[in-house]
Amino acid sequence: MIFEYFSFALKNIKHRRLRSFLTVLGVIIGIAAVVALISLASGLKEAITGQFSALSIDILTIENKGAGFGPPGSTSVKKLTENDLEIVENVNGVEIVVSRLIRVSNVKFDKKISFEFITNIPEDNEKRRFIYDSFNLKAKKGRLLDGNDKSKVILGSHIAEDHLKNIDIGNKIIINGKDFEVVGILKQSGAITINNAIFILEEDMKSILNIDDEIDLIVLKVENKGEILNVVEEIERKLRDDRNLDIGEEDFSVQTPIQRLEGVNNILNIINLIVIGIATISLLIGGIGITNVMYTSVLERTKEIGIMKAVGAKNYDILMIFLIESGLLGLIGGIIGVAIGLVMAYGVIGIAGKFASDLISLKISISYPLLAISILFAFLIGTISGIIPAFQASRLKVVEALRK
Repeated sequence: MIFEYFSFALKNIKHRRLRSFLTVLGVIIGIAAVVALISLASGLKEAITGQFSALSIDILTIENKGAGFGPPGSTSVKKLTENDLEIVENVNGVEIVVSRLIRVSNVKFDKKISFEFITNIPEDNEKRRFIYDSFNLKAKKGRLLDGNDKSKVILGSHIAEDHLKNIDIGNKIIINGKDFEVVGILKQSGAITINNAIFILEEDMKSILNIDDEIDLIVLKVENKGEILNVVEEIERKLRDDRNLDIGEEDFSVQTPIQRLEGVNNILNIINLIVIGIATISLLIGGIGITNVMYTSVLERTKEIGIMKAVGAKNYDILMIFLIESGLLGLIGGIIGVAIGLVMAYGVIGIAGKFASDLISLKISISYPLLAISILFAFLIGTISGIIPAFQASRLKVVEALRK
C-alpha cells in the first residue's frame, strides 16, 4: 500500500513538473547553501588545522603584539631581542629555546626576480634538530642543512615547484645580492608557511639582511607537558618585569598551537552557525511554498478526492497521499540541492585554488552524514509543510467534493 501511495504521489508531481520545480526552489537553495558552505568551511578548517599540525602541544611561541599586517615581528611596536631570549632560557621548566627570523627578501633565479620568505636554521646541532623535528622537516630531494652549510639553502616544496620553476639540487640562487647553492628541497608540509619558505643558516641570514639584535619569534619546548601553563605564567611574569609592564599591559604574547587553533575554530564555528541560520530561513521559505502549492493542489483536485472516496478510499488514504506528495517535493529539493551544493563547492575550490594556493592548501571536506541529514531534513520540511493541506483534503465530504 505504501508503494502505491508513493507511485500516485510521483505521478502527480510529474504531471505538474514546472510548478513542482518552482515550489521546491527555496528548499534547493537552502540545502545547496548548507552543503556548499559547510563543506568549504570544513575543508578550510582542516587546512588551517594542518598549519598547526607541524608543532607539538608542548611547543610555545613568543611574539610581540603587532601593529599591522606582515610577517611575525615585522610590525611590532617593540621587537623581541637577545635579552628576551636569555630571560626565557632561564625560566624553570624550559627544555630548549630557539630564536626565529622570518623576513621577505628578493630572490633571483634564471634571470627572474621574486620576493620570498626567508627563515633561519640554527648552527647549533641540538637547536637545529629541534627545528627539524618540531616542524617535521624532511628532504624530498637532496638533504637538510647542517651547521657548516654556509651559503647553502633548502627550499620549501611550493618555492621549488611554483615560484622558482625548474630549479634543482646544485643550482644557484641569489638572495639579496649573495649567491647560495640549493642543497635540498623539502617534502610538502601541512603548514603552508613551510612550503613557501627558503631556509638558510642563521648567521648567513643575519649577514645578508643586516639583522643585529632583533628576533621575530621565540620558539621553545617545555620539559613537562603537564606544567605548560605554569611555564607560560612564569615567562609572562619575567618578561613583564623586564619591560616594566603591569598585568594586562603586555606588548607580547605567549601562545601554544592549541590556543591558536581554538581561536580559529571558534571563528569558523560562528561562520558555520551563520550559514546554517541563513539556509534555515531559505528552507522555511521553501516550506511555505510547499504548503501554498499543496493547498492549491487540494482545491484543484477536490473532485478527484471525492471520486477516490466514493470508490472506497478512506480519510487515512487521502492523508497519506498528500503527505507523501509534499514529502517527496522536499526530498527532490534536497537531492537536487545536495548535488548543486557539491558542484558549487568544487567550483569555488577550483577558482580559489588558482589564486590562494600559495597561502593555504584549500580543499573540500565532504561529510556523508551531513549530506544524508540535509536530504532527510528537506524531506521532513516537505512533510511538515503538507500536514495541514493533507489533513484538510482528508476531511472533505464525498458529496461536497463531487459537487465542485
